Amino acid sequence: MATYYFFLISLLLTLLLSLSATSNSSNYQEETPITRFQQYLRFNTAHPNPNYTAPISFLTSIAQSLALKTQIFEFIPHKHLLLVTWPGSNPSLPSILFNSHLDSVPVEPNKWIHPPFSAVRTPDGKIFARGAQDDKCIAIQYLEAIRNLKGKNFIPNRSIHISYVPDEEIGGANGAALFVGSKEFRDLNVGFAMDEGQASVNDEFRVFYGDRSPLNLVIRATGKPGHGSNMYDDGAMENLMKSVEIVNRFRESQFDVVKSGKAINSEVISVNPVYLKAGIPSPTGFVMNMQPSEAEAGFNIRLTPTTDPDLFKKKIAEEWAPAVRNMTYQITELGPLRDNAGRPLVTAVDDSNPWWLVFKQAITAAGGKLAKPEILASTTDARYIRQLGIPALGFSPMTNTPILLHEHNEFLEESVFLKGIEVYEHIISALSSCEEVQSV
Repeated sequence: MATYYFFLISLLLTLLLSLSATSNSSNYQEETPITRFQQYLRFNTAHPNPNYTAPISFLTSIAQSLALKTQIFEFIPHKHLLLVTWPGSNPSLPSILFNSHLDSVPVEPNKWIHPPFSAVRTPDGKIFARGAQDDKCIAIQYLEAIRNLKGKNFIPNRSIHISYVPDEEIGGANGAALFVGSKEFRDLNVGFAMDEGQASVNDEFRVFYGDRSPLNLVIRATGKPGHGSNMYDDGAMENLMKSVEIVNRFRESQFDVVKSGKAINSEVISVNPVYLKAGIPSPTGFVMNMQPSEAEAGFNIRLTPTTDPDLFKKKIAEEWAPAVRNMTYQITELGPLRDNAGRPLVTAVDDSNPWWLVFKQAITAAGGKLAKPEILASTTDARYIRQLGIPALGFSPMTNTPILLHEHNEFLEESVFLKGIEVYEHIISALSSCEEVQSV
Protein backbone atom coordinates (compact mmCIF):
# COMPACT_ATOMS: atom_id res chain seq x y z
CA MET A 1 0.00 0.00 0.00
CA ALA A 2 2.85 2.38 0.89
CA THR A 3 4.40 1.71 -2.51
CA TYR A 4 1.09 2.51 -4.16
CA TYR A 5 0.76 5.85 -2.32
CA PHE A 6 4.35 6.70 -3.13
CA PHE A 7 3.62 6.03 -6.80
CA LEU A 8 0.54 8.28 -6.72
CA ILE A 9 2.44 11.07 -4.98
CA SER A 10 5.30 10.79 -7.50
CA LEU A 11 2.85 10.86 -10.39
CA LEU A 12 1.10 13.92 -8.94
CA LEU A 13 4.41 15.77 -8.44
CA THR A 14 5.46 14.94 -11.99
CA LEU A 15 2.15 16.25 -13.31
CA LEU A 16 2.43 19.46 -11.29
CA LEU A 17 6.00 20.05 -12.47
CA SER A 18 4.92 19.43 -16.04
CA LEU A 19 2.05 21.92 -15.74
CA SER A 20 4.38 24.47 -14.15
CA ALA A 21 6.92 24.07 -16.92
CA THR A 22 4.20 24.42 -19.54
CA SER A 23 2.91 27.57 -17.85
CA ASN A 24 6.38 29.10 -17.60
CA SER A 25 7.04 28.21 -21.21
CA SER A 26 3.86 29.94 -22.35
CA ASN A 27 4.75 33.07 -20.34
CA TYR A 28 8.37 33.13 -21.53
CA GLN A 29 9.09 35.57 -24.32
CA GLU A 30 12.31 35.16 -26.22
CA GLU A 31 14.44 38.30 -26.19
CA THR A 32 14.70 39.87 -29.63
CA PRO A 33 15.41 43.35 -30.94
CA ILE A 34 11.64 43.91 -31.01
CA THR A 35 11.04 42.79 -27.42
CA ARG A 36 13.94 44.93 -26.22
CA PHE A 37 12.44 47.87 -28.10
CA GLN A 38 9.09 47.22 -26.44
CA GLN A 39 10.71 46.98 -23.01
CA TYR A 40 12.38 50.34 -23.49
CA LEU A 41 9.15 51.94 -24.69
CA ARG A 42 7.36 50.84 -21.52
CA PHE A 43 9.41 53.15 -19.31
CA ASN A 44 7.36 56.29 -18.67
CA THR A 45 9.83 59.04 -19.50
CA ALA A 46 7.20 61.69 -20.25
CA HIS A 47 7.42 65.16 -18.82
CA PRO A 48 6.82 66.70 -16.35
CA ASN A 49 8.19 63.77 -14.30
CA PRO A 50 10.28 61.53 -16.58
CA ASN A 51 11.67 58.33 -15.09
CA TYR A 52 15.36 58.35 -16.02
CA THR A 53 16.72 55.80 -13.55
CA ALA A 54 14.95 52.69 -14.88
CA PRO A 55 15.67 53.21 -18.60
CA ILE A 56 19.32 54.02 -17.91
CA SER A 57 19.62 50.80 -15.91
CA PHE A 58 17.99 48.89 -18.77
CA LEU A 59 20.26 50.40 -21.44
CA THR A 60 23.31 49.86 -19.26
CA SER A 61 22.51 46.17 -18.90
CA ILE A 62 22.21 45.78 -22.68
CA ALA A 63 25.46 47.64 -23.30
CA GLN A 64 27.37 45.64 -20.69
CA SER A 65 26.04 42.37 -22.12
CA LEU A 66 27.75 43.46 -25.37
CA ALA A 67 31.02 44.14 -23.51
CA LEU A 68 30.69 47.88 -24.09
CA LYS A 69 32.04 50.43 -21.64
CA THR A 70 29.41 52.46 -19.75
CA GLN A 71 29.62 55.67 -17.74
CA ILE A 72 26.85 57.56 -15.97
CA PHE A 73 27.20 61.31 -15.48
CA GLU A 74 25.13 63.62 -13.31
CA PHE A 75 25.92 67.17 -14.36
CA ILE A 76 22.88 68.35 -12.41
CA PRO A 77 21.12 66.42 -9.61
CA HIS A 78 18.65 63.78 -10.78
CA LYS A 79 19.43 64.37 -14.46
CA HIS A 80 21.48 61.30 -15.27
CA LEU A 81 23.20 60.82 -18.61
CA LEU A 82 24.49 57.49 -19.93
CA LEU A 83 27.53 57.23 -22.19
CA VAL A 84 28.24 53.93 -23.95
CA THR A 85 31.61 53.38 -25.65
CA TRP A 86 32.90 50.83 -28.12
CA PRO A 87 36.66 51.50 -28.18
CA GLY A 88 38.30 51.61 -31.59
CA SER A 89 41.54 49.95 -32.57
CA ASN A 90 43.01 53.41 -33.26
CA PRO A 91 41.68 55.63 -30.45
CA SER A 92 43.88 58.54 -31.57
CA LEU A 93 41.47 59.14 -34.45
CA PRO A 94 38.52 61.48 -33.82
CA SER A 95 35.60 59.45 -32.52
CA ILE A 96 32.00 59.11 -33.73
CA LEU A 97 29.08 60.05 -31.46
CA PHE A 98 25.49 58.81 -31.77
CA ASN A 99 23.03 60.73 -29.62
CA SER A 100 19.54 59.93 -28.38
CA HIS A 101 17.37 61.54 -25.73
CA LEU A 102 15.72 59.64 -22.90
CA ASP A 103 12.69 61.84 -22.34
CA SER A 104 9.34 62.09 -24.09
CA VAL A 105 6.61 64.68 -24.40
CA PRO A 106 3.44 64.33 -22.30
CA VAL A 107 0.48 62.20 -23.38
CA GLU A 108 -3.28 62.32 -23.15
CA PRO A 109 -3.99 58.62 -22.50
CA ASN A 110 -7.71 58.88 -23.23
CA LYS A 111 -6.88 59.97 -26.79
CA TRP A 112 -4.89 56.80 -27.53
CA ILE A 113 -6.28 53.53 -28.88
CA HIS A 114 -3.68 51.64 -26.79
CA PRO A 115 -2.13 52.72 -23.46
CA PRO A 116 0.78 54.99 -24.47
CA PHE A 117 3.40 53.12 -22.42
CA SER A 118 2.21 49.58 -23.11
CA ALA A 119 4.12 49.17 -26.40
CA VAL A 120 1.32 47.08 -27.84
CA ARG A 121 2.23 45.28 -31.05
CA THR A 122 -0.81 44.88 -33.28
CA PRO A 123 -1.26 41.93 -35.69
CA ASP A 124 -0.19 44.14 -38.61
CA GLY A 125 3.16 44.83 -36.94
CA LYS A 126 2.59 48.34 -35.59
CA ILE A 127 4.14 49.08 -32.18
CA PHE A 128 2.20 51.82 -30.37
CA ALA A 129 3.93 53.89 -27.68
CA ARG A 130 4.97 57.40 -26.82
CA GLY A 131 8.54 57.71 -28.05
CA ALA A 132 8.25 55.00 -30.72
CA GLN A 133 9.41 57.54 -33.32
CA ASP A 134 10.76 60.30 -31.05
CA ASP A 135 13.24 58.91 -30.43
CA LYS A 136 13.44 55.61 -28.56
CA CYS A 137 13.72 53.72 -31.83
CA ILE A 138 17.24 54.94 -32.56
CA ALA A 139 18.29 54.39 -28.93
CA ILE A 140 17.80 50.65 -29.36
CA GLN A 141 18.80 50.52 -33.02
CA TYR A 142 22.27 51.82 -32.19
CA LEU A 143 22.84 48.97 -29.74
CA GLU A 144 21.28 46.30 -31.94
CA ALA A 145 23.47 47.37 -34.86
CA ILE A 146 26.54 47.04 -32.65
CA ARG A 147 25.31 43.61 -31.50
CA ASN A 148 25.15 42.48 -35.12
CA LEU A 149 28.54 43.96 -36.01
CA LYS A 150 30.16 42.24 -33.04
CA GLY A 151 28.53 39.00 -34.18
CA LYS A 152 30.36 39.47 -37.48
CA ASN A 153 33.65 40.08 -35.62
CA PHE A 154 33.78 43.67 -36.86
CA ILE A 155 36.32 45.89 -35.09
CA PRO A 156 36.00 49.67 -35.49
CA ASN A 157 39.06 51.78 -36.17
CA ARG A 158 37.50 54.81 -34.50
CA SER A 159 35.87 54.71 -31.10
CA ILE A 160 32.09 54.74 -31.17
CA HIS A 161 30.15 56.58 -28.44
CA ILE A 162 26.42 56.55 -27.76
CA SER A 163 24.99 59.22 -25.48
CA TYR A 164 21.59 58.95 -23.84
CA VAL A 165 20.72 62.41 -22.57
CA PRO A 166 17.89 63.88 -20.45
CA ASP A 167 15.59 66.82 -21.03
CA GLU A 168 15.82 67.26 -24.80
CA GLU A 169 12.08 67.82 -24.99
CA ILE A 170 12.33 70.86 -22.70
CA GLY A 171 15.32 72.45 -24.41
CA GLY A 172 18.30 70.35 -23.34
CA ALA A 173 19.77 73.03 -21.04
CA ASN A 174 20.22 70.48 -18.24
CA GLY A 175 21.11 67.64 -20.59
CA ALA A 176 23.05 67.87 -23.84
CA ALA A 177 24.13 71.46 -23.24
CA LEU A 178 25.94 70.57 -20.01
CA PHE A 179 27.39 67.38 -21.50
CA VAL A 180 28.73 69.06 -24.63
CA GLY A 181 30.25 71.83 -22.52
CA SER A 182 32.03 69.43 -20.17
CA LYS A 183 35.60 68.15 -19.95
CA GLU A 184 34.19 64.64 -20.25
CA PHE A 185 32.88 65.51 -23.70
CA ARG A 186 36.11 67.19 -24.78
CA ASP A 187 38.01 64.06 -23.79
CA LEU A 188 35.95 62.04 -26.28
CA ASN A 189 37.59 63.88 -29.20
CA VAL A 190 34.40 63.71 -31.26
CA GLY A 191 34.95 64.29 -34.96
CA PHE A 192 31.43 63.65 -36.24
CA ALA A 193 28.02 63.16 -34.63
CA MET A 194 24.58 61.88 -35.49
CA ASP A 195 21.32 62.71 -33.74
CA GLU A 196 17.62 62.15 -34.35
CA GLY A 197 15.73 63.06 -37.49
CA GLN A 198 12.16 62.47 -38.61
CA ALA A 199 10.16 59.86 -40.47
CA SER A 200 9.70 59.98 -44.23
CA VAL A 201 6.30 59.35 -45.79
CA ASN A 202 7.91 57.91 -48.92
CA ASP A 203 10.79 55.53 -49.66
CA GLU A 204 13.56 58.14 -49.30
CA PHE A 205 15.41 58.63 -46.01
CA ARG A 206 15.33 62.19 -44.71
CA VAL A 207 18.52 63.77 -43.38
CA PHE A 208 18.91 67.13 -41.64
CA TYR A 209 21.96 69.39 -41.69
CA GLY A 210 20.62 72.08 -39.35
CA ASP A 211 17.78 72.93 -36.98
CA ARG A 212 15.69 76.02 -36.57
CA SER A 213 16.43 77.83 -33.32
CA PRO A 214 13.60 78.61 -30.90
CA LEU A 215 12.94 81.99 -29.29
CA ASN A 216 10.15 82.93 -26.94
CA LEU A 217 9.03 86.53 -27.26
CA VAL A 218 6.78 88.43 -24.84
CA ILE A 219 5.60 91.89 -25.87
CA ARG A 220 4.12 94.17 -23.20
CA ALA A 221 2.21 97.39 -23.68
CA THR A 222 1.17 100.06 -21.21
CA GLY A 223 -1.19 102.99 -21.56
CA LYS A 224 -3.63 105.27 -19.81
CA PRO A 225 -6.66 103.45 -18.44
CA GLY A 226 -10.03 104.85 -19.35
CA HIS A 227 -13.75 104.38 -19.69
CA GLY A 228 -14.84 101.82 -22.23
CA SER A 229 -16.65 104.52 -24.21
CA ASN A 230 -13.58 106.75 -24.73
CA MET A 231 -11.71 106.90 -28.03
CA TYR A 232 -8.14 108.09 -27.55
CA ASP A 233 -4.61 107.30 -28.70
CA ASP A 234 -1.97 105.30 -26.87
CA GLY A 235 -4.08 102.84 -24.88
CA ALA A 236 -2.39 99.60 -23.83
CA MET A 237 -4.70 97.37 -25.84
CA GLU A 238 -4.48 99.65 -28.86
CA ASN A 239 -0.68 99.57 -28.76
CA LEU A 240 -0.60 95.81 -28.34
CA MET A 241 -3.06 95.21 -31.17
CA LYS A 242 -0.95 97.35 -33.50
CA SER A 243 2.05 95.18 -32.66
CA VAL A 244 0.05 91.98 -33.16
CA GLU A 245 -1.02 93.23 -36.59
CA ILE A 246 2.60 93.98 -37.57
CA VAL A 247 3.79 90.60 -36.33
CA ASN A 248 0.95 88.87 -38.17
CA ARG A 249 1.87 90.60 -41.45
CA PHE A 250 5.42 89.31 -41.06
CA ARG A 251 4.07 85.82 -40.33
CA GLU A 252 1.90 85.95 -43.44
CA SER A 253 4.84 87.06 -45.58
CA GLN A 254 6.85 84.04 -44.46
CA PHE A 255 3.90 81.69 -44.85
CA ASP A 256 3.23 83.00 -48.37
CA VAL A 257 6.71 81.87 -49.40
CA VAL A 258 5.87 78.36 -48.20
CA LYS A 259 2.43 78.29 -49.83
CA SER A 260 3.93 79.45 -53.14
CA GLY A 261 6.30 76.48 -53.10
CA LYS A 262 9.43 78.64 -53.04
CA ALA A 263 10.54 77.20 -49.69
CA ILE A 264 9.52 74.53 -47.23
CA ASN A 265 8.35 75.32 -43.72
CA SER A 266 11.77 74.84 -42.12
CA GLU A 267 13.40 77.34 -44.49
CA VAL A 268 11.43 80.35 -43.26
CA ILE A 269 11.02 82.04 -39.88
CA SER A 270 7.89 80.82 -38.12
CA VAL A 271 6.09 83.14 -35.71
CA ASN A 272 3.04 81.87 -33.84
CA PRO A 273 1.03 83.68 -31.15
CA VAL A 274 0.57 81.49 -28.09
CA TYR A 275 -1.26 83.75 -25.61
CA LEU A 276 -2.87 87.13 -25.02
CA LYS A 277 -3.29 88.61 -21.54
CA ALA A 278 -5.16 91.80 -20.67
CA GLY A 279 -8.29 93.10 -19.01
CA ILE A 280 -9.54 93.71 -15.47
CA PRO A 281 -10.97 90.51 -13.93
CA SER A 282 -14.45 90.54 -12.43
CA PRO A 283 -16.56 87.86 -10.72
CA THR A 284 -18.36 87.22 -14.01
CA GLY A 285 -15.33 87.43 -16.30
CA PHE A 286 -13.85 90.85 -17.13
CA VAL A 287 -14.82 94.47 -16.54
CA MET A 288 -16.20 95.46 -19.92
CA ASN A 289 -16.52 99.22 -19.47
CA MET A 290 -12.89 99.85 -18.56
CA GLN A 291 -9.84 99.96 -20.84
CA PRO A 292 -6.86 98.26 -19.10
CA SER A 293 -3.54 99.96 -18.47
CA GLU A 294 -1.46 96.85 -19.29
CA ALA A 295 -1.58 94.14 -21.97
CA GLU A 296 0.81 91.51 -23.25
CA ALA A 297 1.16 88.81 -25.90
CA GLY A 298 3.45 85.80 -26.21
CA PHE A 299 4.93 84.36 -29.40
CA ASN A 300 6.93 81.24 -30.21
CA ILE A 301 9.50 81.95 -32.92
CA ARG A 302 11.75 79.58 -34.87
CA LEU A 303 14.71 81.17 -36.64
CA THR A 304 16.40 79.49 -39.58
CA PRO A 305 20.12 78.80 -39.13
CA THR A 306 20.97 81.49 -41.68
CA THR A 307 18.88 84.22 -40.02
CA ASP A 308 21.01 87.00 -38.60
CA PRO A 309 19.84 87.07 -34.97
CA ASP A 310 21.04 90.64 -34.39
CA LEU A 311 19.06 91.98 -37.35
CA PHE A 312 16.00 90.05 -36.25
CA LYS A 313 16.21 91.44 -32.72
CA LYS A 314 16.52 94.93 -34.23
CA LYS A 315 13.26 94.31 -36.11
CA ILE A 316 11.56 93.40 -32.84
CA ALA A 317 12.86 96.52 -31.10
CA GLU A 318 12.06 98.97 -33.89
CA GLU A 319 8.92 97.54 -35.52
CA TRP A 320 7.21 95.01 -33.26
CA ALA A 321 7.65 96.60 -29.82
CA PRO A 322 8.92 100.19 -30.22
CA ALA A 323 9.48 102.11 -27.02
CA VAL A 324 7.81 105.17 -28.55
CA ARG A 325 4.50 103.30 -28.28
CA ASN A 326 5.11 102.46 -24.60
CA MET A 327 6.16 98.93 -25.56
CA THR A 328 8.69 96.66 -23.88
CA TYR A 329 9.68 93.11 -24.80
CA GLN A 330 11.52 90.10 -23.47
CA ILE A 331 13.34 87.53 -25.60
CA THR A 332 14.23 84.10 -24.22
CA GLU A 333 16.79 82.24 -26.32
CA LEU A 334 16.38 78.48 -25.97
CA GLY A 335 19.85 77.40 -26.98
CA PRO A 336 22.61 78.72 -29.26
CA LEU A 337 21.88 80.80 -32.37
CA ARG A 338 25.45 80.66 -33.77
CA ASP A 339 28.49 78.46 -33.29
CA ASN A 340 31.41 79.58 -31.16
CA ALA A 341 33.00 81.24 -34.18
CA GLY A 342 29.84 83.21 -34.98
CA ARG A 343 28.83 81.03 -37.95
CA PRO A 344 25.41 79.51 -38.74
CA LEU A 345 24.69 76.23 -36.98
CA VAL A 346 24.76 74.04 -40.10
CA THR A 347 26.75 71.06 -41.33
CA ALA A 348 28.02 71.00 -44.91
CA VAL A 349 26.25 68.43 -47.11
CA ASP A 350 28.50 68.56 -50.14
CA ASP A 351 31.89 67.27 -51.26
CA SER A 352 33.65 69.64 -48.88
CA ASN A 353 32.55 67.43 -45.98
CA PRO A 354 34.18 63.98 -46.15
CA TRP A 355 31.88 62.69 -43.38
CA TRP A 356 28.90 63.48 -45.59
CA LEU A 357 30.40 61.45 -48.42
CA VAL A 358 30.96 58.45 -46.15
CA PHE A 359 27.42 58.71 -44.78
CA LYS A 360 25.92 58.83 -48.29
CA GLN A 361 27.92 55.76 -49.34
CA ALA A 362 26.67 53.89 -46.26
CA ILE A 363 23.04 54.63 -47.12
CA THR A 364 23.59 53.40 -50.66
CA ALA A 365 25.28 50.23 -49.37
CA ALA A 366 22.24 49.61 -47.19
CA GLY A 367 20.01 49.76 -50.26
CA GLY A 368 18.52 53.11 -49.31
CA LYS A 369 17.92 56.41 -51.06
CA LEU A 370 18.40 59.88 -49.59
CA ALA A 371 16.02 62.77 -50.05
CA LYS A 372 17.37 66.29 -50.50
CA PRO A 373 19.01 67.33 -47.20
CA GLU A 374 16.82 69.58 -45.09
CA ILE A 375 16.78 72.00 -42.19
CA LEU A 376 14.71 70.51 -39.39
CA ALA A 377 11.61 72.59 -38.68
CA SER A 378 11.90 71.89 -34.96
CA THR A 379 14.97 71.59 -32.73
CA THR A 380 17.28 68.81 -31.51
CA ASP A 381 20.34 68.47 -29.30
CA ALA A 382 22.52 68.44 -32.42
CA ARG A 383 22.67 72.25 -32.24
CA TYR A 384 24.83 72.05 -29.10
CA ILE A 385 27.26 69.80 -30.95
CA ARG A 386 27.31 72.06 -34.01
CA GLN A 387 27.96 74.99 -31.68
CA LEU A 388 31.45 73.54 -31.13
CA GLY A 389 32.06 73.36 -34.88
CA ILE A 390 31.59 69.57 -34.93
CA PRO A 391 29.67 68.37 -38.01
CA ALA A 392 26.40 66.65 -37.07
CA LEU A 393 23.52 65.17 -39.04
CA GLY A 394 19.99 64.45 -37.92
CA PHE A 395 18.77 61.05 -39.10
CA SER A 396 16.17 58.50 -38.09
CA PRO A 397 15.86 55.57 -40.54
CA MET A 398 12.08 55.51 -41.02
CA THR A 399 10.66 55.37 -44.54
CA ASN A 400 7.04 54.98 -45.70
CA THR A 401 5.98 56.04 -42.21
CA PRO A 402 3.52 58.75 -41.13
CA ILE A 403 5.15 61.52 -39.08
CA LEU A 404 3.67 61.05 -35.60
CA LEU A 405 6.14 62.62 -33.19
CA HIS A 406 4.27 64.44 -30.38
CA GLU A 407 0.93 63.18 -31.74
CA HIS A 408 -1.65 60.77 -30.33
CA ASN A 409 -1.21 57.08 -31.24
CA GLU A 410 2.47 57.37 -32.12
CA PHE A 411 3.67 54.09 -33.62
CA LEU A 412 6.45 52.49 -35.63
CA GLU A 413 6.12 49.43 -37.80
CA GLU A 414 8.20 46.43 -36.80
CA SER A 415 9.64 46.04 -40.31
CA VAL A 416 10.75 49.70 -40.37
CA PHE A 417 12.44 49.32 -36.99
CA LEU A 418 14.33 46.20 -38.09
CA LYS A 419 15.40 47.80 -41.37
CA GLY A 420 16.76 50.72 -39.35
CA ILE A 421 19.09 48.38 -37.48
CA GLU A 422 20.50 47.18 -40.78
CA VAL A 423 20.97 50.76 -41.94
CA TYR A 424 22.87 51.67 -38.77
CA GLU A 425 25.12 48.63 -39.24
CA HIS A 426 26.27 50.15 -42.51
CA ILE A 427 26.56 53.66 -41.06
CA ILE A 428 28.53 52.61 -37.97
CA SER A 429 30.88 50.34 -39.89
CA ALA A 430 31.51 52.94 -42.61
CA LEU A 431 32.06 55.93 -40.31
CA SER A 432 34.24 54.01 -37.88
CA SER A 433 36.33 52.35 -40.59
CA CYS A 434 37.48 55.40 -42.54
CA GLU A 435 40.92 56.48 -41.38
CA GLU A 436 41.67 59.30 -43.78
CA VAL A 437 39.20 61.78 -42.23
CA GLN A 438 40.84 63.68 -39.39
CA SER A 439 38.57 66.71 -39.05
CA VAL A 440 36.44 69.06 -41.12
